[in-house]
Amino acid sequence: MTPNAGRFLFSSDFAVFCPLANMEATYLVVLLRLCVQILAFPVYLLWYLGIWEPLCKKLFPYFLSVASILYNRYMSDKKKEMFSNLKDFASPTGALTLLEIGAGTGTNFQFYPAGCKIICTDPNPNFQKFYNKSLAENPHVEVERCLVAPAEDLHQVPAASVDVVVSTLVLCSVKSPEQVMKEVLRVLRPGGAYYFLEHVAGAPSSWTLFWQQISDPTWTCLFDGCHMTRETWKVLEKAGFSELKLRHIHAPLILPPIRPHIIGYAVK
Repeated sequence: MTPNAGRFLFSSDFAVFCPLANMEATYLVVLLRLCVQILAFPVYLLWYLGIWEPLCKKLFPYFLSVASILYNRYMSDKKKEMFSNLKDFASPTGALTLLEIGAGTGTNFQFYPAGCKIICTDPNPNFQKFYNKSLAENPHVEVERCLVAPAEDLHQVPAASVDVVVSTLVLCSVKSPEQVMKEVLRVLRPGGAYYFLEHVAGAPSSWTLFWQQISDPTWTCLFDGCHMTRETWKVLEKAGFSELKLRHIHAPLILPPIRPHIIGYAVK
C-alpha cells in the first residue's frame, strides 16, 4: 500500500505534516476494496471452490479477442510509432527474428514488418485458434513456432537467438517481472532490442492510483492475474540493458485505471 495514496483528500502541506491524513486514506481504500470484493463474492466463491481459474483460462481468450480489437483502435498510432524502427535491429543478413511473449490473440502481427519471422509464447493454450486467425489475416509475417510456456521460463528458446523480443500488456500479469527480464536478456542476441507497452500504476497521490488500489485484488481475480498497481518501469530500469528508451503516457482508453502506460524499447 502506497503511504501517500490518500493525499487527494487533503492539502499537500497537511498530508506531509499530519500522518493521520494518510492513515485515514488507507482505511478508506481498505473499506472500499472490501465493498468491491463483496460485490464480486460469486467470483471469489468460484475461485475458492477451484472452478474460476480453469473457467477463466477458457473464457479469457474470447474476452481478449474482442478487447484487443478495441485496444488497437485506441492505441494503433502508439503501436505504429513504437514498432516503426523494428527493422533497425534485423540481423546482418537482413532477416528479423522476433519473439513475442504472451502473444495472446496475435493482436500485434499487423504492426510487424513484412518478412518478419515470429516465435510466439503464451502460457494459455486456449489462445491458439485466435492467433492462428490473426496469422491468416496477416500473411506478410511468418510464425516459425508457437510455444506454450510462461514468460519466466523460455528454455525452449536458445540463448542469443532472437533479434527482438516484444511484450504488450504482459508484465502486468506475470508472476515475476524480474525473472522475465532475465529471460529476455538471455534470448536476445547482443545489440538486440526488447519492445514493451504496458499499463502501470498511476502517479503517487493521484485519483487513478487511489482507484487502482481499491480495484486491484478483484481485477486480478477477474482478469487472469492482471495487476493494476505494478511499477513496471522500475523493473526495466534495474534489468541491466545497455540503453533504455522509456516514456510514460496517458493512453486514450475508456477505463481510467488502466490509462497510465509505459512505452518504448531497450537495447541489450
